[in-house]
Amino acid sequence: MKRIIVIGSPGAGKSTFARQLRDKTGLPLYYLDMIWHLPDRTNISQEEFDQKLRDILNTDSWIIDGNYGRTIEMRLKFCDTVFLLDYPLEVCLAGAKNRVGKKREEIPWVEELDEEFRQWIVDFPKEKLPQIYELLERYGEGKEIHIFHSREDANKYLESI
Repeated sequence: MKRIIVIGSPGAGKSTFARQLRDKTGLPLYYLDMIWHLPDRTNISQEEFDQKLRDILNTDSWIIDGNYGRTIEMRLKFCDTVFLLDYPLEVCLAGAKNRVGKKREEIPWVEELDEEFRQWIVDFPKEKLPQIYELLERYGEGKEIHIFHSREDANKYLESI
């Protein structure tokens, strides 16, 4: 377990899980949101993002937090371990709502739960999750894959390592 991706719905607690995993393993942690977004709420170019991601992927060990569906396939090819937080919609919506107005290390501004972001979370189980499972099926052979359906399961795992 040296090259890890943490994926799942917004609001599931990917960043919290990734931080706890970092603290347990000592592996460097990279937040895709911090790579993509700039403090003024703009973002870097797709080419620059891809190059920064490739630079990380080509190192010996890492934890990468975030979905960025366009790059999951690339990350799956490089990783040895996947953590998918597949939590109920209500849990993810509550998680996103609970972090509104709080400064966090994984995003360069204080987040709001606007209607567009809320809808992204609502649509995630139907629109994005099936694609993630398909990619796990396609690229998962030989990888350690952990799928958690509750925070309790994720916390038990973290306590066990």
